[in-house]
Amino acid sequence: MKHEDIWRALDTLAAENGLSASGLAKRSGLDPTTFNPSKRHMPDGRARWPSTESLAKVLDATNASLEAFTALVTGARALSSGSVSRNAPRRVPLIGLAQAGGDGFFDDGGYPVGGGWDEVSLPEIGDANAYALEISGDSMEPVFRDGDLVIVSPAAPIRRGDRVVVRTLAGEVMAKQLARRSARRVEVKSLNPEHPDYNFDLTEIAWIHRIVWASQ
Repeated sequence: MKHEDIWRALDTLAAENGLSASGLAKRSGLDPTTFNPSKRHMPDGRARWPSTESLAKVLDATNASLEAFTALVTGARALSSGSVSRNAPRRVPLIGLAQAGGDGFFDDGGYPVGGGWDEVSLPEIGDANAYALEISGDSMEPVFRDGDLVIVSPAAPIRRGDRVVVRTLAGEVMAKQLARRSARRVEVKSLNPEHPDYNFDLTEIAWIHRIVWASQ
């Protein structure tokens, strides 16, 4: 059992319940910063593990079994469909792509936070932490046009050729197509040939999320 596996499982459990890491901690009666990425290592760089008490509170707050959580630790990408209750109809947060680069709309993990979001009805998509963006500009034409809505899934696996939303550490947010991702570099391209492609060092990227649906 590895340190990163425990934290990945907690992040997945949070997403399955429509929460950020801080939201999961708060629901569990813990300090909201308990599960923040900045708290996962000590100041000297040593790994910090969640306590058994905090894990017990999380399982109780989310009605998840120890077996389900263990499955996440050992590699499951999501809880079984019966492990999480979902309300219908489902609505997700919505914001304009041009606004998304501002502060206060995403937490450290790239999940939507704050009160500046609108809402939109969601098609049947499994990611409890999915969100919607309104496309601005013409860099993704003819696939995505100005004003189109796209649903973005932080939990969806990403492969070359997928259409994605990328946020850089400088705060720039863009909708592109993933051309290549290595251990050091990320290359994305615009579908409109009149717009440039981009090549980033991985250290410049805050997160990359996959576009899983578009209104067209």
